[in-house]
Amino acid sequence: MMHVGALEARRWAGLVFAPGPGEGIGLRLVFTTPDGERRDLEDWYWMVSRVGPHAPDGCYARVEFDLAAEPSPASRPGESTLILEWSRREDAVALRAVARAPGRVELVGDDPWKWKTTWEEAPDGWRAGLGGVEIAAAFAPRAGERAAAVVAWETRGAPRRPARPGPALDRAQHLLSGLDGWIDDARADWDGRRPRGSGAAEGLVEAVTDNLMWTVLLQPETGRLYAPAGRRWIFPKPADGTPQSSAPDPDDWTVFGWDSFFNALALATASGRLAWDALLAGVESRYPNGNVPNWRSRLGGTLDRSQPPVGSFAALKLHLVCPDADALAAAWPGLRAWNDWWVADKGGRPRREGLTPGLFAWGSDTALVPERGRLPEWEVGASGHQRAAWESGQDDLPLWDDVEWDPGREVLAMSAVDLCSYRALDLECLSRIARILGEAAEADRLEVERRRLVETMNRVLWSEDAGLYLDELPGGHSPRVAASNFLPLIAGVPSARQARRMVDVLRDPARFRGEWVLPTISRDDPAFDDQQYWRGSIWPPMNYLVLQGLRRYGFDEFASELAWKGALMFLADRRRTGFCRENFDARTGRGRGRRFQSWGPLFALGAIEEFVDACPWRGLRTGSRLPAFVAREAAAVDGAVRARVEGLRVAGEARTVELSR
Repeated sequence: MMHVGALEARRWAGLVFAPGPGEGIGLRLVFTTPDGERRDLEDWYWMVSRVGPHAPDGCYARVEFDLAAEPSPASRPGESTLILEWSRREDAVALRAVARAPGRVELVGDDPWKWKTTWEEAPDGWRAGLGGVEIAAAFAPRAGERAAAVVAWETRGAPRRPARPGPALDRAQHLLSGLDGWIDDARADWDGRRPRGSGAAEGLVEAVTDNLMWTVLLQPETGRLYAPAGRRWIFPKPADGTPQSSAPDPDDWTVFGWDSFFNALALATASGRLAWDALLAGVESRYPNGNVPNWRSRLGGTLDRSQPPVGSFAALKLHLVCPDADALAAAWPGLRAWNDWWVADKGGRPRREGLTPGLFAWGSDTALVPERGRLPEWEVGASGHQRAAWESGQDDLPLWDDVEWDPGREVLAMSAVDLCSYRALDLECLSRIARILGEAAEADRLEVERRRLVETMNRVLWSEDAGLYLDELPGGHSPRVAASNFLPLIAGVPSARQARRMVDVLRDPARFRGEWVLPTISRDDPAFDDQQYWRGSIWPPMNYLVLQGLRRYGFDEFASELAWKGALMFLADRRRTGFCRENFDARTGRGRGRRFQSWGPLFALGAIEEFVDACPWRGLRTGSRLPAFVAREAAAVDGAVRARVEGLRVAGEARTVELSR
C-alpha cells in the first residue's frame, strides 16, 4: 500500500510517497518572492492561513497560505494567497498550487528522512524505482505563479532503473492534461459527501476531521501512521552541547502518551482505521518494562516516566464506535503491561505508591533518565519534581507547587486525586476489555483491584467539608482545587450524593463555572491570573474528561453546557485565526500556546457527542437538548440544528446518522 500525504513534520506544503517501511520519495513546494526570498519546509508552518478539508483516503485535500506572512512565531496569517490542493486515485496523485501574489512557485523533488531513493530525469518528467514499485512525475508547463504535477506508480517485479519512459510515466503524462478537471471534480465530490454540521453545529465535524487529518504523520522505519501532539512537537536532535534549531528534526518522529489516545478518539470521526493506527502507535511506544512513556521518538524518550493512563478508556470507547476485535486484541497486551508498570516493585513498594498504601503519586525513576545526549535540550538538568510534574501531563499545575519531592521513593510526597482516578478508570476499562476478549478471570481480578482502590479513595481523599476529593499531603488534605479534582466522576468513584456535592462546586461561578470553562485551577486560587500553560488556562483534554464524568452520572444538562461552551469557544477562535490552539485563556476565551495542536478538536468532539455517542457506561446515545444560548444562536442561523455524522460504526456496519432538533 502506497502511503501518500503531508506525512513528514515540516511538509505542510508537499507530499511523501512511501510504499513500505524505510523507503519512499518526496515532492515539496517552494515559493520565491520577487525579492528572492525562499519559502520552504518549516517556513510554511508559520504561513498557514486555513487548514482545509482532507479526506481520509486522500481523494481531496487543501491547505491555504498567506504569502505575505513572515515565517516566524510572530506571524499572523490572514489572507489565502496560495492554495495547495491534491487528489489521490488508486495509483496516481494530482497536485496543484496556485499563488495569488507575485513570485515563483515550483515543485522540488527530494528524499525525506534521508531516504536513499532520488528522482532521475526522464523525458518530460522524473522517475524513480522504489523496490518493486516504479514511480514517476509529470509536470504541467511552469507558469511562474502556478505549479502542477501528476505522480503515478506501478508495481513491478523489479525496479526499472534506466531513465526512459515506463508505464508509470506514460500514465502520469496521460493524466496531466486532465489535472484541473480531476482536482475540481474531486473538490466538488468531497464537499458534497463529507461529514459536516449545520446551524449551531456548523464547523464542528469539519474542525475535527480537517485538523486531525493534517496532523497524521509517518514513522519512516516502520511505515506506521501516527498522530503526534502537533507538527512542531517532533523534538529537535538530542542535546550534545552544540546550538540547535527549534525546528522539528527531519529524521525523527515523536509519539506522546495521552495525546495519542485522545487523537485516536477524535480521528474516529474521520476514519476508524486511522484511529486504531494512532492508538496502537501510542501503545507500541512502550518500553520493555511496560512503560508507555511521556514521549518517545526514534532518537530518545522518557524511560523514567509515563503519562496519564487513559489508553484503555480510549481503546474501549473506540471499540464501541469502530469495532475491531483484532485491533483491540493487539492493544490489550500493551495496555495490560502498562497497568502493571505503575505498581511494579521498586525498593519493596509499588513504583508510584502515594502517602497511603493503595493510593498513587506522580514520579520519575531517576536511574532511568537518559544521558544528556539522548535528551532534548530543555530536559537537560530537570529536577525529579519537574519530571514528575511532566508525568502528570499538567506540567506546571499550581497543585504541584505545594508538594515536596521525595528523593528516596522518587515520587511527589502526596496521594494525587488525578492519578488515583486515572488508575481506577484504567482498571475498570481493562476489566471490560478483558470480558470482550473472553478473559473472565482476569476481568474479575481487575475489578476487585478497582473496588479496593475506590474504597481507599473514599476513605482517604474524600473531604465532606469541601464536597470534593482532595490531594493527600503529609499535613492533611490540600486546600487547592483544580479541574482534575473532578476526575473521580469519569472513574465512577463517588456515590450519587458525593457526585452532586462535586457538581455543586463545579457550578459555582466563583470557582469554575463561567463564560469560558473549565479553567485548570479554581478562579479563586492565587495562581488563576497567571493564565500560563496549566496555571488557569482551559485545556481540551481536561474539559473532555470532566465532560465524560458529568455524562456518566447523568448531569446531562450541565454536560451540554460545558460541551457547547468549549466547542463555541474553539470554533470562534478557529474562524478568527485559522488555528487549532493548544489551550485557551479562561478570562477571554482567546487561544494560546501552539497554533496547531492535535488535541484542540477535543472541544468540538465533546459537542459532536451531544448528538451521537457510544458511551462505555450508557451505551449508544443520540439526540441533544441544546442549552438556551446555543438554541438562540441556532435560531439566528437557520432556525434549526442538524448534524450529520458519517462513519459511525454500529455492530460493525457503517451508518449515516441524521439528527435534527
